[in-house]
Amino acid sequence: MEKITTVAVIDGQGGGIGSIIIEKLKSKIPNIKILALGTNANATKSMLKAGANEGATGENAIVYNAKEVDIIMGVVAILMPNSMMGELSPKMAEAIGGSHAMKILIPLSKCNIKIAIPGEYNIQQCIDSSVELVKDHISNLE
Repeated sequence: MEKITTVAVIDGQGGGIGSIIIEKLKSKIPNIKILALGTNANATKSMLKAGANEGATGENAIVYNAKEVDIIMGVVAILMPNSMMGELSPKMAEAIGGSHAMKILIPLSKCNIKIAIPGEYNIQQCIDSSVELVKDHISNLE
């Protein structure tokens, strides 16, 4: 029996980018469990509609799940403290940064935690690259 890898997708606002990530993960990678972690209820609901297996909302959910997953994927706009989407608290950023999970965060030029996918990519390239990183990481675990 193959191991099921647990991937947490973190997004805020309406969860639009998180939803696209979830749809791509589901279509390209078998044997994954996806947790939709929204900084608000709208984001979580949107990601659940996109096919996430489970969802949770808010600071405590994100802090708890950051310790329990294999891979964390996030939209780093929510990690920018001065942005309009700056919904991720220092407590959540610390939990993600300290997690043992592989971290793949869609990059912007200014963010508190820069991990993976460096360079000047458009958002679609970032999403595609992040899904490929997840596939490669899972392959290396097997």
